[in-house]
Amino acid sequence: MRKNITAGLVVTAALVLALTACGTTLKPERPATAPVPTTAEPSPGPETRASARAAAGLPPEPTATARQAYLDAFNTIDTRIIKPGKEDQAVSRGINQCGSLKNTKDEDKLAQTSLERFTISSRLPDIATPETGKKITRAVRTHPCPDL
Repeated sequence: MRKNITAGLVVTAALVLALTACGTTLKPERPATAPVPTTAEPSPGPETRASARAAAGLPPEPTATARQAYLDAFNTIDTRIIKPGKEDQAVSRGINQCGSLKNTKDEDKLAQTSLERFTISSRLPDIATPETGKKITRAVRTHPCPDL
């Protein structure tokens, strides 16, 4: 019995040594990759944004007075619509909604699009009604894109 255990251990040790000796060629190290730049690409300037909007048929950035009137109109509907500190986002979404106003004449569909674009449906379900959507559409139509 002792011979069997000893023989088994010797065979096992031989196999382990043989297997570890196989395939032990050293691979060259991979060359270091170029460092990733830590500075972000600069955002497009006002002229670039304005020309992109004009090419898309969207209105330019509103004047300070028009912008404030637009934000006030939203606050009249519900002060929660514009997220705190996200006034620029609300203006941008309004300008984007002008594209929907330009391409869609169905008022119910525009109301639904307004609720979705301003994330009312997901953030504020208690006011996600066709009436609120129509109020938002009126505010957008009146301020950032009065020509539509």
